[in-house]
Amino acid sequence: MAVTLREVANRAGVSRSAVSRTFTPGASVSAKTRAKVEAAAQALGYSPNALASGLTTGRTKLIGLISDNFHNPIFLEVFDRFTRTLQERGLRPLLVNLSGETDPAQSVRMLRQYSVDGVIVASSTLPPSFAEAFHDAGLQVVHSFGRATDHPKTHIVGIDNVACGRMAARALLARGYSSVGFLGGPEAATSTQDRLAGFADEIAGRCDLSHSFAAAYSFAAGRAEMQRLLEAPTRPQAYFCGDDVLSIGALSAIRDHGLRVPEDIGLIGLNDMEMAGWENIALTTIRQPIDRIITASVDLVVAMLETPDTAPQVQVFECDVVERGTLRARP
Repeated sequence: MAVTLREVANRAGVSRSAVSRTFTPGASVSAKTRAKVEAAAQALGYSPNALASGLTTGRTKLIGLISDNFHNPIFLEVFDRFTRTLQERGLRPLLVNLSGETDPAQSVRMLRQYSVDGVIVASSTLPPSFAEAFHDAGLQVVHSFGRATDHPKTHIVGIDNVACGRMAARALLARGYSSVGFLGGPEAATSTQDRLAGFADEIAGRCDLSHSFAAAYSFAAGRAEMQRLLEAPTRPQAYFCGDDVLSIGALSAIRDHGLRVPEDIGLIGLNDMEMAGWENIALTTIRQPIDRIITASVDLVVAMLETPDTAPQVQVFECDVVERGTLRARP
């Protein structure tokens, strides 16, 4: 049986309210009483009930953590870092899987039922209007990996995907490729649109360009789309795949086709997920500073809980190219 508050109070020789105040942040309790209560709690192995404390303080410390693509291994890294960072700050993540969902209404209802203190939408594919639905429902929200805007309704933390598209284009042009392709994720995803826009604008008039889209940000979708592309009579010399997992799927299809990377086809990805650095993959990619994005997102959540009326901020972090082995050497 769990040790009760009454048992701690009896052992410490204080009232139950004194025990409750001892474990309520910001509550008034003397140093002497606090010491007696903490000693009794330690001796009995007592831990305060977080849910009961939430009823007293009006704070659950629950943070809804939402994503819509669990088929992409990068999100295992993202959620590992998010959950650890939230827990280090005394908050509790409530994971929500939105795979296949585009309407936020159900998630809004669920998170309100759980009385979450805040929401993190961790997605580069959902439009700003998705995170705004939580804001409109009266929930504190941060859109991590979201699309930056000049007039945000919610906090947004992420990267400039247009700039990343330009960066990929410059990496391919610097290696002398005369025909390049963009293999993106779902065409409707904001990240796909922005990465293609920057890539196409930088390439324009400087070499041949084609583009196509995979059904999802997943290994299987990247592999399937590259298999289709390889059936064409002609093909680009190199591809910018709008995500590492697409790149790795494409790499698998190319090798199965009897071709070599980078000798026959070059590849550059985006994210720098852990798998990209494996020796048998060695993907040249654009590194997204995931740790910094997550830390900034959690900092904003904490700040919102302390000052709910803080004006929405947009924080954009720079990326850089990680050179490995899937592009030919610069001339």
